[in-house]
Amino acid sequence: MTLAAVTLSACLASPTVVSARDNDDSNERGMEKFRPQRRLNVQVGPRPYYLVEDMDESALKRKLQQCSEGPFYKTEFSIGHRGAPLQFPEHTKESYEAAARMGAGILECDVTFTKDRQLVCRHSQCDLHTTTNILAIPSLAAKCTQPFQPANPTTGRPASAMCCTSDITLAEFKQLCGKMDASNPAATTVEQYLGGTANWRTDLYSDCATVLSHKESIQLFKKLGTKFTPELKAPSVPMPFQGEYTQEQYAQQMINEYKQAGVHPSDVWPQSFNLNDVLYWIQNEPRFGKQGVYLDGRYEIPGTVFDPNNPTTWEPSMEELVDSGVKIIAPPIYVLVTLDAQGKIVPSAYAKAARAAGLDIIAWSFERSGPLKTGGGFYYQSVSPVIDNDGDMYVVLDVLARHVGIIGMFSDWPGTVTYYANCMGL
Repeated sequence: MTLAAVTLSACLASPTVVSARDNDDSNERGMEKFRPQRRLNVQVGPRPYYLVEDMDESALKRKLQQCSEGPFYKTEFSIGHRGAPLQFPEHTKESYEAAARMGAGILECDVTFTKDRQLVCRHSQCDLHTTTNILAIPSLAAKCTQPFQPANPTTGRPASAMCCTSDITLAEFKQLCGKMDASNPAATTVEQYLGGTANWRTDLYSDCATVLSHKESIQLFKKLGTKFTPELKAPSVPMPFQGEYTQEQYAQQMINEYKQAGVHPSDVWPQSFNLNDVLYWIQNEPRFGKQGVYLDGRYEIPGTVFDPNNPTTWEPSMEELVDSGVKIIAPPIYVLVTLDAQGKIVPSAYAKAARAAGLDIIAWSFERSGPLKTGGGFYYQSVSPVIDNDGDMYVVLDVLARHVGIIGMFSDWPGTVTYYANCMGL
């Protein structure tokens, strides 16, 4: 299963991968025909088995149990969301390697820029204070937009800091160690502040994870035999940066680094929450832009109402997106599912409209919530009344795959999605 236009029925009929490149000129000069440099022995680990055993008795559970001995293989239905950040620091070499080992066929580098306008893998331009050890390096901590401020128990002020990639150069960025994305708001020292990892994650693999530039991520993913879905992150600094670096130059620079590395456009799914970025790629880099992914964040626009079951609250409409050249849309899980009158999980009006308009759909993000006994939080909010155990994750995934028809699922622990996809022949 790829992020190209493939029907679910075709995938269930055969595990053969159909790529958008089948319709491309694979001999274009300067673009390599993608070939993995090595084959990984895919290992999904114990978590999928735990989830399957936690499911209520059903035909789906029995089907998944029958797949327990594999074989397991890499699948583009399974997308490593920032790598495998359920246990490894996000956007690090170690996290990406873990995701590839678990069968993720596509890996994500969230792309932002440094002070010297070099591209690096970070979820946000200003998250270094929670995702790295920058505050523990005095020479770099001094360059942060906002230095560390300890909590004040008397006034109730929480501990805070703000350190951005745009505060430091690429060479300085490479001095950092990646850590689990967390902070302790009650901290009175830097050491305390750098803690705070959620109790459903772990710091066992966070000693000094290797941060990566965007160019380094491309070379690593090629080595691992995966494909690429870079997300152009919204800048946290005013644009044009340094008076001359525009949003368009930023969007173009990201694509240029794939071209310079000889990566075929059909192996890349560039993403952005900014629709204008996607339209820029469609208009200026059409061979990359035709797999541009519009990350739909309209649910969080201040002052607006967004209802996945009310088309009048979607602007632009699905048809307007298609008319502008968009072919792939990617909302959070909850936007794509709802409950019918009998309390059964079914596709939302949003999901049906997207498919009817001809859009392919990707969902995010699996394994990004803690235990689901209390309803699953943000990602499962539309179906929370029927979510009461971790095994229900697979029920939701099955609806997304078989009834919504998603072509890929982002996951913080790709082994769980790989297990499902392999079992269903995706």
